[in-house]
Amino acid sequence: MSTHRPRAVVTGASSGIGAATVRRLCAEGWDVVAVARRADRLAGLAAETGAEPFPADLTSADDVARLAEHCDATGGLTSLVNVAGGALGLDPVATADVEDWRWMYEINVLGTLRVTQALLPLIVASGRGDVVVVTSTAAIGPYEGGGGYTAAKHAERMLATTLRLELIGQPVRVIDVEPGAVATQEFALVRFGGDAERAAKVYEGYQPLEADDVADVIAFALTRPHHVNLDTIVVRPRAQVSNTQTARG
Repeated sequence: MSTHRPRAVVTGASSGIGAATVRRLCAEGWDVVAVARRADRLAGLAAETGAEPFPADLTSADDVARLAEHCDATGGLTSLVNVAGGALGLDPVATADVEDWRWMYEINVLGTLRVTQALLPLIVASGRGDVVVVTSTAAIGPYEGGGGYTAAKHAERMLATTLRLELIGQPVRVIDVEPGAVATQEFALVRFGGDAERAAKVYEGYQPLEADDVADVIAFALTRPHHVNLDTIVVRPRAQVSNTQTARG
């Protein structure tokens, strides 16, 4: 396929970092396939940006296979940006809900594995491929109440790191982007079961990152000359010096 106009699949594209990444890559002149479960939101994003909407559930092997077949039939693929993920609860290990942990592993780890496996042959065949995995600073450090999420994100980071080793000599970059606190529309709301007041407190007293900040970092990494690989990028708000320490004014 032609390398003059790169083409990316962005997962988790219906909101937050995923939607911001779609907007940014489209503005950079990329062809983008925007993937998420919510077709209505994808349709709005497509109308705004010119991206191609592709409703799919990444926990469904059939949906992921359909995505791969579509990309193959419509011009191939250079890049995959794995954004889809999420957290549930903030309970200690001693009392955590096993089903919450199962969901976090399914969406953060197995969802990323499924879509990466399905699209990797196209990415390699492009001759200038990229696999971006948006993990979290939870992938490099623990915090109280975060056992399930940090476990899943550590696993997702190891997926990316191992893939990079296994692709040695192939024309594919593997890029791990690890954001700290990002005030997106839904992340904290999902984590706290829709409790808007509790979600808002997470970001009180300091300026957190916004989705556009992370999309900017992703686009920067993807648009470097292809021999340049930004293996791991940790991006936090200035006020957050670790997963457990944030200066609140």
